[in-house]
Amino acid sequence: MTVPKEMPEKWARAQAPPSWSRKKPSWGTEEERRARANDREYNEKFQYASNCIKTSKYNILTFLPVNLFEQFQEVANTYFLFLLILQLIPQISSLSWFTTIVPLVLVLTITAVKDATDDYFRHKSDNQVNNRQSQVLINGILQQEQWMNVCVGDIIKLENNQFVAADLLLLSSSEPHGLCYIETAELDGETNMKVRQAIPVTSELGDISKLAKFDGEVICEPPNNKLDKFSGTLYWKENKFPLSNQNMLLRGCVLRNTEWCFGLVIFAGPDTKLMQNSGRTKFKRTSIDRLMNTLVLWIFGFLVCMGVILAIGNAIWEHEVGMRFQVYLPWDEAVDSAFFSGFLSFWSYIIILNTVVPISLYVSVEVIRLGHSYFINWDKKMFCMKKRTPAEARTTTLNEELGQVEYIFSDKTGTLTQNIMVFNKCSINGHSYAPGIRGAPWLFEVRHWPLGILARRNPARLSPVAAQGPCESVECGCGWTSQCGPWLCCWDGLGQHVGLTFMQSVDPSCNCFLY
Repeated sequence: MTVPKEMPEKWARAQAPPSWSRKKPSWGTEEERRARANDREYNEKFQYASNCIKTSKYNILTFLPVNLFEQFQEVANTYFLFLLILQLIPQISSLSWFTTIVPLVLVLTITAVKDATDDYFRHKSDNQVNNRQSQVLINGILQQEQWMNVCVGDIIKLENNQFVAADLLLLSSSEPHGLCYIETAELDGETNMKVRQAIPVTSELGDISKLAKFDGEVICEPPNNKLDKFSGTLYWKENKFPLSNQNMLLRGCVLRNTEWCFGLVIFAGPDTKLMQNSGRTKFKRTSIDRLMNTLVLWIFGFLVCMGVILAIGNAIWEHEVGMRFQVYLPWDEAVDSAFFSGFLSFWSYIIILNTVVPISLYVSVEVIRLGHSYFINWDKKMFCMKKRTPAEARTTTLNEELGQVEYIFSDKTGTLTQNIMVFNKCSINGHSYAPGIRGAPWLFEVRHWPLGILARRNPARLSPVAAQGPCESVECGCGWTSQCGPWLCCWDGLGQHVGLTFMQSVDPSCNCFLY
């Protein structure tokens, strides 16, 4: 494979290893992405990111320092740490440091255990995703590989209802003209099918032997978070072919209504558009956390005012009255004036009145959040009967934010409601079929397929069915007949006729249509 001479100057410079190819590129530093099909040795010199993802915040080494740093962003925790330091100074402390360190350590421990539990489930989810299996073309043979072992430049085979492992350039599919259908619910929330199409020059590469010989090179934009834009060029057989977003399958999509397709990995792991949009896992604070921080600041301000007033009173008393008792109650060696005595008294009063700041409030809130998360998991009203899936609280720090909606920005009603069509009534050969109609109380399910596929796969499916009523002859367009109706003419996922099915006993795995 050779790159044409008319290749742009910017891309021509990339033939020699540029400066950014000697280190792992990241968004903002990588100028362009180069990926050659079936050539791991060539692609490895650019040190692209692997397909292993990480959404967890901690590991064994970083958990303690990072978690403590996050916890001491709470005003109360910082205050009690400051109070503990003051209690270590004997000139101003009248209480043992033990009375402060025990509740502080208790709060930090409870919060740390909760955060560690949440992060453990993040690690578990990451491992589950990274260990998913994918069919990768290696040395001319399709082999089962874990997602985390997929590399840039690999050719992957996807089958119907499978998740896309990385950002892929669609090469070919089971559908004519290299078409395929994807669901992008995990990317943009849309449940309707979207069409992607391979470029004509690669749409004929449906055979594994042809794909094994494919050595095209893609030169495109660097990793970014723009889901609806992609620009690049495929160089193959001394020709160049433009690429757009219509040729891409992004990680997180699900292949639908397509038996199989092949794709070339362009972006993997943290370089995929899905991960570029997710960003780093941040320490989130709820409205209650912000409110408690504000309250603690006001309480601390009140405590400081009390300490200042009492310290001023102490200085005045020492100057007016205490000076007369120096013989019986001498000052400490470090105290040489009434003003300095009042200064030390200020910190003593801060320590004595430390219970004004409610550190127990934080413990109570953490315990309530933990219990609330279990109530969410046990709530029968939040159980989805259709998918047999209960609610799952994946974090215990944001429970109270559920339902706290202040603004809604919506472009259409489908964003707020479910796009579900419910059967109401239909007319076949002059007879009405609907729930509650005497003589025709039958319900049936229609499996949704694109009409173009139906007509192309088997034109006979468009022939009408004569459905005159119960126990009358019914004839399907392919020649099947039955002496009792109403019936459905049924086909499998490949468009092969499988017979007639009674309306009230439709097999959900069968694609049934009534004509």
